[in-house]
Amino acid sequence: MSPDSTPPDGHGPGGQAANEEAPDSGLARRVLWAVLLGLGAYVALALWTDLSGLGTAIAEVPLWAPVAACALSLLNYAVRFPRWQRYLRITGSSVTGWQSARIYLAGLSLTVSPGKVGEAMKSWLLRDADGTPIARSAPIVLAERITDLLGFLVLIAISSSGTEHLWITVSTVVLSLFVLVVVGSKRIGQLITRTAQRLPSKIAARAGRLEETLDAARRLLAPKELPLATALAAAGWFLECVGCWLIVHSVLPDASVSAAIPELGLAAVTYAFAVAAVAGAIVFFAPGGLLVTEGLLTSLLEGGYRAAGFAAGAARSKALAVTLVTRLCTLWFAMGVGLVALQIHRTLRKAQAVAGSASR
Repeated sequence: MSPDSTPPDGHGPGGQAANEEAPDSGLARRVLWAVLLGLGAYVALALWTDLSGLGTAIAEVPLWAPVAACALSLLNYAVRFPRWQRYLRITGSSVTGWQSARIYLAGLSLTVSPGKVGEAMKSWLLRDADGTPIARSAPIVLAERITDLLGFLVLIAISSSGTEHLWITVSTVVLSLFVLVVVGSKRIGQLITRTAQRLPSKIAARAGRLEETLDAARRLLAPKELPLATALAAAGWFLECVGCWLIVHSVLPDASVSAAIPELGLAAVTYAFAVAAVAGAIVFFAPGGLLVTEGLLTSLLEGGYRAAGFAAGAARSKALAVTLVTRLCTLWFAMGVGLVALQIHRTLRKAQAVAGSASR
């Protein structure tokens, strides 16, 4: 049976019921809530500035800038895809090629979730595709988030010229080290498993899965795996920093102005984007970093536009307009790509299931 085929008994390849509710079963509801949260956040930000000035600033963004930023976002996904493939091999998944790419991109459909945990939907899709146990593949999302944070720390270290937002870097380092220590220590893992076994029966029954999950996480975040995964993350996210930088410069009246303003240079914009992204990630309860990332990025870019000679009101309007367009080309574009990939994956799976039934 090919990895894309669906077993005739209504169960996934791993022997688990196919009708068990997966994260994508209520996808429409989750997407609606994400959009409403986003609209609410952006209305709040718009009220923080001059509405007419914001509208004018958004209209000043030429079409080529968001198109280029979206193309760079796609390149970001492509650069980080080998990390996903490596993690699949480590966890023993047999999914490869376009099916792997579809599942990888489908996870972006729930990127607007606290800590992006919605991307764990990929584990259900993997189980359906080749029977990879969820307990073994779920740690991939954790490994991706940790190495993404480490990648952003690399960008911050390269582009930083001061310690203004040192608390964000320190918090990220502490959080990353804590996760790496907990996951990397077999002794701590055994302690967690033994503790789970002493809890009520429903939790204790899952202690075996917990042990498998911790073992998978330990292999994914092993010291030998971190350098390449972090480098791919840094390279991928830098492309989105470049996209933000293009949008930042697209609203300046003269290209020569930007060259004389270091606060709007590539290094400064990279720092602003990375710091804002990390802040949104460590404030775990903010879905997709909503409000946190937008607020901090706007604040940092506003200083750059003031340095370029814009009045306070105009600088804030431009900074917020650029932030909103950037988030459209990163966060919301990712969700759109994910939804398309998920729909294609579902359609192909159904077609293969029908073809498989017809051939029997």
